[in-house]
This record gives sequence, structure tokens and C-alpha cells, in this order.
Amino acid sequence: MAASRFADVLGQDKAKLILKTAFARHKTSHAYLFQGPAGVGKKMTARAFATFVNCLTPDAEDGCGQCRSCRKMASANHPDFVEILPENGKPQIAIDQIRELKKGLSYLPVEGGYRLVLLADIQQTMVRAEVANSLLKTLEEPPARTVFVLTAIEAAGILPTIISRCQVVPFYPLPYALVSSVLQGDGLPAEQAIAMASIAEGSIGRARGLIKTDLLTLRKRIVEGLIDLSPSQPGVVESVFALAEQAVSCQGELGDLLELLKIWIKDLLVFGAGGREDSLVNRDLSHTLPLAAKRWGADQLAQRLALLGQAQRQIRHNCQRSSVLEVLFWGFIGGA
Repeated sequence: MAASRFADVLGQDKAKLILKTAFARHKTSHAYLFQGPAGVGKKMTARAFATFVNCLTPDAEDGCGQCRSCRKMASANHPDFVEILPENGKPQIAIDQIRELKKGLSYLPVEGGYRLVLLADIQQTMVRAEVANSLLKTLEEPPARTVFVLTAIEAAGILPTIISRCQVVPFYPLPYALVSSVLQGDGLPAEQAIAMASIAEGSIGRARGLIKTDLLTLRKRIVEGLIDLSPSQPGVVESVFALAEQAVSCQGELGDLLELLKIWIKDLLVFGAGGREDSLVNRDLSHTLPLAAKRWGADQLAQRLALLGQAQRQIRHNCQRSSVLEVLFWGFIGGA
């Protein structure tokens, strides 16, 4: 059964209060923009809201979870909950999908309550202007008893006219202790769960993604490789190329890998300044800190943080990844 009630949504008390209060006062907006970090419950909250507004016997806080409507939401089989996803493996929603949606919206909700339409991650699925403009016309003249929920990590890249038609509901990173507890419930050892909660910056979705893709193991190999290499040793060029090749292999997670390396350098700065071990994020890499701290001082680490930031920008601008990483790693071991 799918998680589909407000009780299933961890944290996000402000967002839930905004939605429940609006419904209780008969002031539910025709369109919401759920904005906040990835993996903190935006889509789950949209499903919980759909459950709540269509529940046949709700209380002030949640859907009952037992009525016919709630059971249909829990089984992902409710006719008045519509999620528009990119089709055929494409990253973006096609304009034909919005046109088909608009045809369906000409009819009242099937079960007489509210129809909720979810369009998730619109900062990447609705970047084409014609698609966004087609949706905009619907938001300007919303059908009766229809609520749109759009989700986004940030407003950048979204048409201002889309944002202006929506009530923005903020979502926040979850408390690290809560994320750690969830990860331990998944079976992750406590120390790793604590570290992962910090690395994922309060995002359960991101933490689970990092665990699934095993980025931490790759990050460990790269960190240990960079510490061991020096510009003058034999075979260093080949070793740098090999590290870059390993990094490129993580494909879509490369941005997360570079962010993990930045977090490790920040830990190294804390360690070099005499910080306590329990203040470190990457405790699984604590064995690398003494040697790395002897090799690089605070000024040199600041330079390497700048190199990582530059590499992240180049990756976002679609520069050749292998070349970017080769330059990064060479600068890392051979810079001042």
C-alpha cells in the first residue's frame, strides 16, 4: 500500500498546516507550488492532501485511511488523482500530454470530490516554454473542483507567470536525527546512518539514493587515491586518468560525488583546526584526515574547494566530464 496520509509524511509541519487550514476554511487554492529540497516529502504530501480532501469521513488532521476513497488512494487507484510524468524515457513532459490533460479536465471529478493533478519536478520536466505556456492557460482559468500541485527544488528556470498563479508552500530539510532514525530503520548501522543524514543534508530521498548507488565507496577510493598521489611519482598521470574514469562512471550522480568531496574537505578543515570528531560529517573517512591534514594546510584546502566549485559549474554547463575531472584531480594533487 502506498503512503498516502499526512501521518505518513515525516516533518513538514508548516506545509501540512497551510494545506489543512486552507481546506478547513474553504479557501483551498486552485494551484500550489511545493518548493524545497529533493527527497523531503513534497510528492508524498501532495498524495496525502489528495487523500484528505477526498476522504469521506475526515477529521481535522487527516484522512481516515479506511473509507472507499482513502483505500483507493492507498492502492494508487483513485480516478481523481492524476500524476503527469514524462513518457517513453524522456526527461520532459510533452505538450501533447498537457493537451490531453486539459481535455480530461473538462469533466467534473469522477467521484464528486476534488481532482488533484500532480506535476512533479517542473524545474526539469517543464523547461520547454510551449509546455509551460499551455499549462499557464489552464491555471488562469482553472476547472471547477480541481487542484494543481506543482513541485520544484527551486524557482530558478520556472516561468514567473507560472509561479504567480500558484500559492507557494515551502518545504525544508528534515532534522538529521529524524533522517538517521529512518535510515537505521532501513537497516543501516547507526554510525553510518548519522553520517549519511548529514551528507544528505536532511533529505531521506537523497540519503537512500546515495546508499543505493554506492557513491560513498567510490568517494572513499577517490579520496584515498588523491592522498596517495604526488606530481613527481612514476605513473601519476595514468593514476589521475584512472581516478577520473572511475568518477565519470557514476553518470548522473557525478554532481553528488563532487559535493561529497567538498564535504570531506570541510571536515578536513574542521579537523585541522582541532575540531572534535563528533562534529565531522564523514566519520567513515576519519582515517584519512591525519595524513591529509599534514599534506594540505587551510589555504591549500580553500583552493581545492574552489577547484571543486569550478568543476561543478563546468559539469552543469555540459563540458566534457572526463576532461573536467582530469584537470580537477591534477590540480588537487599538484596545486599550491
